[in-house]
Amino acid sequence: MLDANGMNDTNIEVVLAAPHVAVVTLARPPVNALGRAIREAMLRVFDRLEASAEVRCIVLTARGHLFCAGADIKEKRDLGGADGDYVRANRLTRDAFFCIVDSSKPVIAAVNGAALGAGFVLAACCDMILAADTAMFGMPEIDVGQGGGASVLQRILPPSKVRRMMLTGEPVSAAELYRLGAVEACLPAAELLPAAIAVAGTIAAKSPTAVRRIRGSFSAVEALDMREGFRTEQVYTTELSLSPDGAEARRAFFEKRKPVFGAPGVDAPIGDVPVADPPAFDATPS
Repeated sequence: MLDANGMNDTNIEVVLAAPHVAVVTLARPPVNALGRAIREAMLRVFDRLEASAEVRCIVLTARGHLFCAGADIKEKRDLGGADGDYVRANRLTRDAFFCIVDSSKPVIAAVNGAALGAGFVLAACCDMILAADTAMFGMPEIDVGQGGGASVLQRILPPSKVRRMMLTGEPVSAAELYRLGAVEACLPAAELLPAAIAVAGTIAAKSPTAVRRIRGSFSAVEALDMREGFRTEQVYTTELSLSPDGAEARRAFFEKRKPVFGAPGVDAPIGDVPVADPPAFDATPS
């Protein structure tokens, strides 16, 4: 069994909230600002979650009334330029974001309050965002001599909205981002975390191999044109089709029973099956 308490780290709490679902909570009151210590803790926590066969889906949320107020401006103020402080800080910032993007396990953001600057980028690194109807999103860095984040935000928002938010610093409501499709659900605060855990539970009940293959295809095709992207997806889909979990899913479908999947990580790594040799059945994405 997963010892969730053993995964707790500086300013971060981890709880196994449902079968195969871990809830990671930012716990740096009062505003959960992203400083060096909490970013380093995120790397450690997500490394442990990545290595845990028991965890199949992750919910990222925060304690208090704010999700995350962004980067720790006090730490930014104290950075020097001559001895590589900015180089190290920038590397850590990237790594803290990309430990989510690169996770083989889906991550759902449950945004319980304001997500500003780096806090908004953090949520946008997740596979989907569920938000409390009182939550606000903003990119106010322009007002404190900072910037950055468009490369991540443009994954979920139209370019004009990204530019307006970054150039004006104006906040946007969760309801507006829901209208734009950047937020998957806009819910009363009391319903937010249960809803996020329920979605995570649905994902965690699927084949771990299928989830890993499909999630892995998302980032792989992001920068490709439609033809190359579809071809790349076929590689992932072919591998999934030929995996033990793929075969079990089809047997269960025809036998009208619930599938019993094996432990994740036992099938061939991505890239071993050439797309030129597809199985006899249709392996293309629907």
